[in-house]
Amino acid sequence: MFYQLYELNHAAMAPFRATADAMRLAYRNPLNPLAHTVVGRTLAAGFEVFERVTRRYGKPEFDLPFTQIGGRPVAVQEQIVWSRPFCNLIHFDRQLPAGHSDPKIVLVAPMSGHYATLLRGTVEALLPGADVYITDWIDARMVPVTDGAFDLDDYIDYVIDILHYLGPDTHVVAVCQPSVPVLAAVAVMEANGDPLAPATMTLMGGPIDTRINPTGVNELAQNRPLEWFRDNVIMNVPWPQPGFMRAVYPGFLQLSGFMSMNLDRHMIAHKDFFVNLVKNDGDSAEKHRDFYDEYLAVMDLTAEFYLQTVETVFIRHALPKGEMTHRGKPVNTTAIRNVALLTVEGENDDISGVGQTRAAQSLCPNIPEAKRMHYLQPDVGHYGVFNGSRFRKEIAPRILAFARNHAQGKKRSVVKEVIRGGRSA
Repeated sequence: MFYQLYELNHAAMAPFRATADAMRLAYRNPLNPLAHTVVGRTLAAGFEVFERVTRRYGKPEFDLPFTQIGGRPVAVQEQIVWSRPFCNLIHFDRQLPAGHSDPKIVLVAPMSGHYATLLRGTVEALLPGADVYITDWIDARMVPVTDGAFDLDDYIDYVIDILHYLGPDTHVVAVCQPSVPVLAAVAVMEANGDPLAPATMTLMGGPIDTRINPTGVNELAQNRPLEWFRDNVIMNVPWPQPGFMRAVYPGFLQLSGFMSMNLDRHMIAHKDFFVNLVKNDGDSAEKHRDFYDEYLAVMDLTAEFYLQTVETVFIRHALPKGEMTHRGKPVNTTAIRNVALLTVEGENDDISGVGQTRAAQSLCPNIPEAKRMHYLQPDVGHYGVFNGSRFRKEIAPRILAFARNHAQGKKRSVVKEVIRGGRSA
């Protein structure tokens, strides 16, 4: 019922948003004399802030038409190359001459509220040196119930299917939440002797073992029984959305949680935005718009995926305890022998505490020392692990170098047969 009230409130505000947007345009019109005064800019700023804080933000675009390689611009085409009801695999196809060879990297984006476009900066930093793919998860409210359920086991299956599609010598990079299912997927593939297991696996800021340096997010999940989450945050998608009656963890509730963690910071940011609009400081205002257009764009998660993740990762700590299963079979991380492992953490991460991601190193004892590496990035928080200037200058080059150093460099006939079977599925 709460979801329906939220939708009703959003619809009821629509005329006011439209009016505010029209008045903003009127007071910013250069033909309006008031537009050149403090009074006019103040009114326009107030209308814009109102419109933005009451808006529902749609999925942003990646908008990466070019990259720079060797000091020259290279066109990039965004293509969906693999698709399932809850995920599209996007390829950022660089228009390069035949014979150009770079590591093939698949970014597994978080399915934790925000869209995959949150990793736009990650993709942009890797594009000059890699052939990049990314998982573009679908908003659960847009998936009809006739398409079935989606849980943590399905997530692991999707990762395995994607690696089968991409073929040999693929390098998988998991950012935050997918670190657990990606590690599980690789363990399943290695245990089965799968020839299409990735060449390298990079886990970044992920909750592999949340018993280590628990953060506020970890403690929230740990201190409440699973029934509390089922009773308080799971709702049915209202009509007329395509996913009508699907049980979900709604995006607007997730956003409330994100905002409440640093509410004072967000309030100050919007106040500064208003002041910058009045001062006619266009650059600062545009930076605010760019950040919040992404930050406030959220998606619903299926109830079964969310609850299974909370229970497995945050309440039971099933993976580090050796108790995690996939389709009823144990996930054995000690089976990983051939996949090189890179773990990356941020010194000031307040989502996944220092040591939580590095725990993967001890869970995979049979990876040779020459094929493993850990990197702790100083002076960055969670977001800085996969975005920002330090990521571009210090972390991205390490990911690319690790992929190049541990490329498989050979294709066997059995691998080719698996590829043909996987792509026809």
